[in-house]
Amino acid sequence: QKRLKFGALGWNIPYEYNDSDRRISVQQLSIFLNNTQEGAPLPFAALQYCFGECNYGGRVTDDKDRRCLLVILRRFYNLSVLDDKAPLSSSGEYVMPEDGSHQQYIKQIQDLPLTTDPEVF
Repeated sequence: QKRLKFGALGWNIPYEYNDSDRRISVQQLSIFLNNTQEGAPLPFAALQYCFGECNYGGRVTDDKDRRCLLVILRRFYNLSVLDDKAPLSSSGEYVMPEDGSHQQYIKQIQDLPLTTDPEVF
């Protein structure tokens, strides 16, 4: 009972992300990609900072939750994700899609397992 008076303390705080968070992140990603010179390295560190500290991280109040968010972003915002079929899970069930048409992306999504393993989360 005593614990209840403190409320949620990290790892279980329900942060309320919304569509405007996603929208600004997509716009920033577009700006970064369009302004990066061809052949120059993509600014993954800047993207991680913008998304992890500003757009989404600005809502995160617990230091361990922020750390978790930044670790997740590092997993997806790095050079290896540019490779076709780059693994996104240890089983290899979830991979980056190959460059293709909209229909090919839809097919890959439809081919994903109907029940998700914990590794997805």
